[in-house]
Amino acid sequence: MIMKEKNVRIGLEIHGYLQTQEKLFCRCKAERHEAKTPNTNICPICTGQPGCKPMLPNSEAIKKIIQIGLMLNCKVNNQFTWQRKHYDWPDLPKGFQTTISGAYSIPCAEKGNFEGIGITEIHLEEDPASWNPETGCIDYNRSGLPLVEIVTEPDFKSAEQVSSWLKKLILTLSYIKAVDKNAGLKADVNISINQKVGGNRVEVKNISSIEDIKAAINFEIARQEKQGTLRETRRFDSRKQETLKMRSKEQAEDYRFIPEPDLPIVKLEKNRIEKLKNELPETPQAKLEKLIKKHKIDKKSAEILSNNFELVGFFEKISEKISPEFALSWVTIELLRVLNYNKKTLEEVEIQPEHFLELLEAVKQKKITELKAKQILNSFVPKSHSIKDKLKSSERITNEKEIEKFCLQVITKNKQAVEDFKSGKQESMNFLLGEIMKISNRRADFQVCKKVLLKLLK
Repeated sequence: MIMKEKNVRIGLEIHGYLQTQEKLFCRCKAERHEAKTPNTNICPICTGQPGCKPMLPNSEAIKKIIQIGLMLNCKVNNQFTWQRKHYDWPDLPKGFQTTISGAYSIPCAEKGNFEGIGITEIHLEEDPASWNPETGCIDYNRSGLPLVEIVTEPDFKSAEQVSSWLKKLILTLSYIKAVDKNAGLKADVNISINQKVGGNRVEVKNISSIEDIKAAINFEIARQEKQGTLRETRRFDSRKQETLKMRSKEQAEDYRFIPEPDLPIVKLEKNRIEKLKNELPETPQAKLEKLIKKHKIDKKSAEILSNNFELVGFFEKISEKISPEFALSWVTIELLRVLNYNKKTLEEVEIQPEHFLELLEAVKQKKITELKAKQILNSFVPKSHSIKDKLKSSERITNEKEIEKFCLQVITKNKQAVEDFKSGKQESMNFLLGEIMKISNRRADFQVCKKVLLKLLK
């Protein structure tokens, strides 16, 4: 039996890869996904060779960390101090991790609040290498990648609340393209029950999916209710759906934090922070409310749009020139259909708003049929094109005599379907109409086709 929510305290330490071109302290390529060949994006700095010192920190990473702090309503500090966090693991060749955290460090941002959950601090650090304890092999491609760590207050009361909040966080950070969502987020989850502030807690390390985070929290609450709470570090076995003890929980002093002598203090000018703040986009929630109130869009469609930063921006550009009501289904249904079929996102293709508008205007003015427009839209991936020079060959056919010729061809070639329709099978009508659309290259007006076809069948 799970404890009542009011007795549960849950906090998160969330790690995500910042979306930069280079690593944090060297110029190696920041490849956040598993590379085909291990140890290809490496240099003496990110592999910790003796005598090699870090370069100045990646300015793009500093920018991203400020933007994240501002989006989460934090106070952004005007200077950061780098620390050495010592621990002896094979994935850390220097013997320490360079981080803006620890006893002597000022966090990049702090004292924020996002969706009702307190943000304790946000800081920047480098990622260790990828170590396989079964084989002993180490891949340094990941070593030195810039990581953001977002530490929350223990304000969560349930696994469901954590899940919902994380989804909103991922969506919000996607609006500033700060974190590589394809590389995923990892979280350390701190859980305690029946404890006062500062009491014993269990930390479950490196959980890499929201579903596993939910399962780990629910398992841990039930386990602690039966066994009590000891301060320790555990891991989550996704196959067994349970947490397992790793070691006793480290205290801050176990890491022997010391200031990093090879890196200067990062100092930020106030006007730089203000400039980044003024450049921030609307939040997903603000965008959702705007779509509903300003454009009078139903909530479901508004959520589809606001859940995709590129898509909602594209829709707003289109809506400046054409009715939002008319554009809505073409963006949320037809455009997404084409993108999903090609397994692409809008930012991975080149669809110009002016080309999309040409297509919609041609439909609205009844120059082409909707079916023809959908066919043309299919050709907009990977790159859109003007349809002006194709309008003549794509024009809607409304002339009954011309459409009658198509109908007679279809009737002649599909005698069985004709007999089925005459015997009462109404679905045969849809089949015959579909065949007419094919031979007319989707140019025949649907309503005229139906009228002429019914007349000939009678």
